[in-house]
Amino acid sequence: MKICYFDDFKLGIVKGDNVVDVSAVVKDIPHTGPHDLINGLIERFDAYRGKLDAVVAKEAGVPLKSVRLRSPLPRPINIDCMAVNYMEDGTRSEPAPINAFHKSPSGVIGDGDTMVLQDIPATIFEGEAELALVIGKRATNVNAADAMSYIFGYVNFIDGSARGLPPPGNVFYQMKSRDTFAPMGPFLVTADEIKNPQKMQITLKVNGIVKQNFNTDDMAHKIPRCIEWVSSIHTLEPGDVLATGTNHRGLNAFMDGDKVELECEGLGVLHINVRDDLKRTWSRDTRLEHANKGLPGVQTPQLTGKYAPAKK
Repeated sequence: MKICYFDDFKLGIVKGDNVVDVSAVVKDIPHTGPHDLINGLIERFDAYRGKLDAVVAKEAGVPLKSVRLRSPLPRPINIDCMAVNYMEDGTRSEPAPINAFHKSPSGVIGDGDTMVLQDIPATIFEGEAELALVIGKRATNVNAADAMSYIFGYVNFIDGSARGLPPPGNVFYQMKSRDTFAPMGPFLVTADEIKNPQKMQITLKVNGIVKQNFNTDDMAHKIPRCIEWVSSIHTLEPGDVLATGTNHRGLNAFMDGDKVELECEGLGVLHINVRDDLKRTWSRDTRLEHANKGLPGVQTPQLTGKYAPAKK
């Protein structure tokens, strides 16, 4: 089942190229807004799935292209993101130590929304293509062997990053938790629709050009271990999001006017726009292309605009 919010946060189920409004089915779930309605549905899903299926079977719905899609998870309680969690196509000799960081739920945006690059001295802005899993039931100190049963579904996720901010070493919070830096959607896809989340192709395009193209089988710490480790630190609640990391070799600068598309196999395509009022520019090279040219540094340097390094 593909679940979404659309227009003024009506709850919908995707049916082919259409979406069926199922808001009436779930109106009795206690909630103050769309953020806790979806969490409540996830927690009670077994009791509601039959009712949802019945409405979807009966109703034709309206064309998806005629509605405005919203993030299916407008304000999760927690967004946890795994850090350095890919083997980078075999170029890492061993996995990095398991690590993660929190990302602000207020950074969530949905399909068709805009990531805003703020007026800050970042050396580069990047968006990391990631598979994110959504927790289905309260998870505390979960064993890896049981971890997959705690997953409700999956969603496309872009981890926005403002790199190189001073002072050195003061990284994750100010780099990752900015407004608009957590795009996700367009659908929340239930786990039963994904045959093997450790064998999913992930593709990110910028202005129609493929930049990231990798498979989740390259993940260093697999999904069960990620859930085990994160849930040993804090309790995960229904609707919480755990992003599983990215392959960094295809990362590239996001710039004003960019049209970005992310597709994790089976999850639909997430579209976002990028806005930078300062109109800063960088080379279009990915990290791998930059390295293959023998150029210094991990990322391409800023070329023009405010904060660009002085030309020698």
